[in-house]
Amino acid sequence: MSAIIFIVETLLSLALFVVLARLLLQWTRADFRNPLCQAIVRLTNPLILPLRRILPPMGKVDTASVVAVVIVAFVEVAIIFALRGITFPGPLIWLRMVALEIARTLLWTYFYAIFLYALLSLIAPGGYSPMQSVLATLCEPVLRPFRRLIPAVAGLDLSPLWAGIAIQAILILLH
Repeated sequence: MSAIIFIVETLLSLALFVVLARLLLQWTRADFRNPLCQAIVRLTNPLILPLRRILPPMGKVDTASVVAVVIVAFVEVAIIFALRGITFPGPLIWLRMVALEIARTLLWTYFYAIFLYALLSLIAPGGYSPMQSVLATLCEPVLRPFRRLIPAVAGLDLSPLWAGIAIQAILILLH
């Protein structure tokens, strides 16, 4: 049974990651002509396009994408609770679990994005790849404050290291 729970939990986490990635790419104004962005859009369109018919955008916020993230997180928490045999908790605990799941997924997304971004900059500095372009769009707003506080040492940018440490500390506090 634990193998089934693991598989379902992993698939649901990936679904939440993809929907959250679309929202983050919209917020960071990523280039949606990028093949990776197009893949994320194609994967999430079946959920987001019907929601867009009902929920118009509010200013620069794509309401349909925000609601899609919340819906996928609700479904993930509900299914995991059901698989583990946990009875339905009160509505406040339910909302707290959904908010924690979204926060954890967001933090892990940024942790791995920053890790890959730093790794790609070490392997192929100055090169171009679709992945590097998307990661730069996502990671630069997070790394910028760290770069202001922590200068490069001997030409080595340590901001990804410190950002990763900060993200891990926040994840520990959320646990």
